Amino acid sequence: MSKPLVAIVGRPNVGKSMLFNRLAGKRLSIVEDTPGVTRDRLYAECEWCGRSFDIVDTGGIEPSTDSEILLFMREQAQIAIDSATVIILVTDIRTGVTAADKDVANMLLRSKKPVVLAVNKADSTGAEDPTLYEFYSLGLGDPISVSAIHGHGTGEVLDECLKHFPDPSEDEEEDDSVKVAVIGKPNVGKSSLVNCILGEKRVIVSDVAGTTRDAVDSLLENEYGRYTFIDTAGIRRKSKVEERVEKFSVMRAQLAIERADVCLILIDAREGVTEQDTKIAGLAHEAGKASIIVVNKWDLVDKETGTMEKMRKDVMRDLSFMSYAPVLFISALTGQRTERLFELINFVNDQSSMRISTGMLNNVLADAQARVQPPTDKGRRLKIYYMTQTGVKPPNFVIFCNSKELFHFSYQRYIENQIRAVFGLEGTPIRIVLRQKGDKE
Repeated sequence: MSKPLVAIVGRPNVGKSMLFNRLAGKRLSIVEDTPGVTRDRLYAECEWCGRSFDIVDTGGIEPSTDSEILLFMREQAQIAIDSATVIILVTDIRTGVTAADKDVANMLLRSKKPVVLAVNKADSTGAEDPTLYEFYSLGLGDPISVSAIHGHGTGEVLDECLKHFPDPSEDEEEDDSVKVAVIGKPNVGKSSLVNCILGEKRVIVSDVAGTTRDAVDSLLENEYGRYTFIDTAGIRRKSKVEERVEKFSVMRAQLAIERADVCLILIDAREGVTEQDTKIAGLAHEAGKASIIVVNKWDLVDKETGTMEKMRKDVMRDLSFMSYAPVLFISALTGQRTERLFELINFVNDQSSMRISTGMLNNVLADAQARVQPPTDKGRRLKIYYMTQTGVKPPNFVIFCNSKELFHFSYQRYIENQIRAVFGLEGTPIRIVLRQKGDKE
């Protein structure tokens, strides 16, 4: 079962992002040195009272003119409404209840989703600000005074959210299907690919309410196995504002990636890898998901000898941080090579789930050190004691050494390459954590 999702919504400048950062805590500060990964994270993990859940921030979109405020707010809030388990509506005690607050509150009331009303910027301690009682007029229950800057009231907000989470003891039927997210920028053929797959390979198909307004989960069973395709289609260019289109497509991609076992990253063969393709691929890489780079619309490309190989090299160059991901050239329109997708999905999913014994890992480690000596610095040599695997999806490894400072990035990459050379692990990122004496678990 997927974790509960808490969405933070509200009009601009009420402190949504500040509250998001406060709830996310130090988890948000983890930054991976990956080219193309957006720095403005909209999505993070959170834990409270032993329950793990996800939070999504719908803030950070500033319209250029007043006439677009409502349009931006509506579209942003609607994505959150459709995907969330619980919604936190953030308001501002300094401005009181505004017309925009009432508009969002009415949308939330119509959604019939649980809503927690957080009245932010109540930074002073002591007696309750009488302005708080204005917010009862929104019809969303008891307002909670919050200071995102100082952290006051955030515990009460999370306590209220937890009341609406599904009971973890209620075991629902285990879903053994492989969850496949089809992601990519607008107009690369995501819906066409899903329709092609379902139309040609249909055995058992059922439509389940998706996690976003324009997404539908489709269950498919065929000779290769059971799959749930998460289609993030419907991201259309409704505006000429490129930043707006990009941010909404990235948000929808993040919501789909979190639920997926495997990501199909669609690239338009006519355009090659664009900056937005790099950002969306970076999200899958950062989330540790098994991935396949799917170059669609191959039927529309003028071909000569070596065209495919040249395109493959270009893709690998532009997505160099995902060199582990296989590349497949298809046409969703004609069905060319779409058959191979199922074999690749099963393959990369198995690779991402692979467990390697500690003994085998340390044999590889010893061989790697014999080939290339560990680095030294000012007479001190790196000593690697042993390595063990601590998790899967993606494969996580812990290496114990005498000094993390001596473990240069290039040598860490060398060890990773040796692991891949022996065990494969194609299609999946690898996480390596370094530990030295004195480190706390």
